[in-house]
Amino acid sequence: MSAHTDRHAHAVARYFEAWNAREPQARAKAVAAAWTADGGYTDPLADVSGHEDIAAVIAAAQGQFPGFAFRPIGAVDGHHDTARFSWELVSETDGAAPVAGSDVITLDPDGRIRAVLGFLDRLPEGAA
Repeated sequence: MSAHTDRHAHAVARYFEAWNAREPQARAKAVAAAWTADGGYTDPLADVSGHEDIAAVIAAAQGQFPGFAFRPIGAVDGHHDTARFSWELVSETDGAAPVAGSDVITLDPDGRIRAVLGFLDRLPEGAA
């Protein structure tokens, strides 16, 4: 794995840490570590920027799916300042994964996320 690919994998690992941080202070710290100060997050259900608003979107998703964790599916594919990867939201109780998606992220030179474009590939009935 090249250093370039490592950069993408590290950024995605920090991204999942933020999405899976359940305690508010830990979540705020993880979001700040993953995103630039003016970083953004856009998916079909949200379009926000800045650490506080990103943390609020994560908290809302956790509130909607308590006891679930975000897990990567497959490898991170990256080039230049861009990476793409897939994920699913998995129940820690029974392993069900009612939500899945794919994200494309843009990184700054330090490997922090400038922007996320998220796509939802699978949603439970009646969601969204």
